[in-house]
Amino acid sequence: MRLALALSLLLATGAAAAEPVAVAAARDAADELRGTIGALDAAQRASDRVAALTATIGAYERGLAALREGMRQVAVREAEIASGFAARQQEIGRLLAAMAAIERSEAPSLLLHPDGALSAARTGMILSDVAPALQARADALRGELEELAALRTLQEGANETLAAGLASAQEARTALSQAMAERGDLPRRYLQEPEELQVLVAATETLDGFAQGLADMETDIGAPMADFVGAKGGLPLPVLGTLLRGMNEADAAGIRRPGLIFGTEAGALVTAPWPATIRYRGPLLDYGNVMIVEPATGYLLILAGLGTVFGETGDVVSAGAPLGLMGGTGSASAEIGQATQIGGGARRSETLYLELRQGKTPVDPAEWFTMTGKDQG
Repeated sequence: MRLALALSLLLATGAAAAEPVAVAAARDAADELRGTIGALDAAQRASDRVAALTATIGAYERGLAALREGMRQVAVREAEIASGFAARQQEIGRLLAAMAAIERSEAPSLLLHPDGALSAARTGMILSDVAPALQARADALRGELEELAALRTLQEGANETLAAGLASAQEARTALSQAMAERGDLPRRYLQEPEELQVLVAATETLDGFAQGLADMETDIGAPMADFVGAKGGLPLPVLGTLLRGMNEADAAGIRRPGLIFGTEAGALVTAPWPATIRYRGPLLDYGNVMIVEPATGYLLILAGLGTVFGETGDVVSAGAPLGLMGGTGSASAEIGQATQIGGGARRSETLYLELRQGKTPVDPAEWFTMTGKDQG
């Protein structure tokens, strides 16, 4: 009780400290996310609902990722401060006892000594040396206490913002799915999937075999004419996520795949990195939903592991257009708990497989895409 009272006194009497870096980062992220929460109504009223909702979902996902990262920084800093307090418990107790003793003593009595004036002078000299050191240590302790109080206050407000952002993001994803189902203004599409494509799906045994068969298949809808090759090295990643494995990098079971694997949030938006024609969309083997698009003649981009896919075979989509959503669902309470964990890697519950083929040969997607800046945590 005495320690808590003394700590409270330190907080009450100290000057305001500069806002810590972890607090500032998390506060900025929370402000960014709050700025996007009100955007859903405007997106619903936009003339192009699909484009507006896609942009809104992207803003939600970036804001949520930034806030999660900010909250992890807060959790790390709070743990550091708590650990420091535990390690210095006895030192802090002695410091507070000394300060309390000085505070209780009247100034004149501190100058008196039973052995006379010389001893009193020596005592005064000792006090003049000790007092500044005590004050400096007290100031440092007060700064840590102020930071800890700020961290805990921020956590309470950020949890509410995170829950509101998650709810708004999910509402926007639902609205996007509805808007995609209602739109009919995409360029040319097949009236139905070509019979040979249906045969290929039924006969395929591997993703590689399916991609090779699809590359051989003729289509009366050509790829967009944009300079795809000229964009090599600058393509945006199709999803906000964390790179888990590179091309031909073995997983825990020793399996190597000729593409990239990303960990993503449940329900994450997947977009087209380049104008492209949809060559296949739908379930395939054990990959979940697969989206295969043709960004240029002779190239196929394969995205596997989606929960929902948009559009139809033969649709021509623009760069940044929504291709689908990752599967899975995440509750607000689970998200909040994960956001405050130190480390926090477990929250990437879904995986997207990305493969790029030139002709029938896989090429390293890392050489084509911008591998930094998409993920916020």
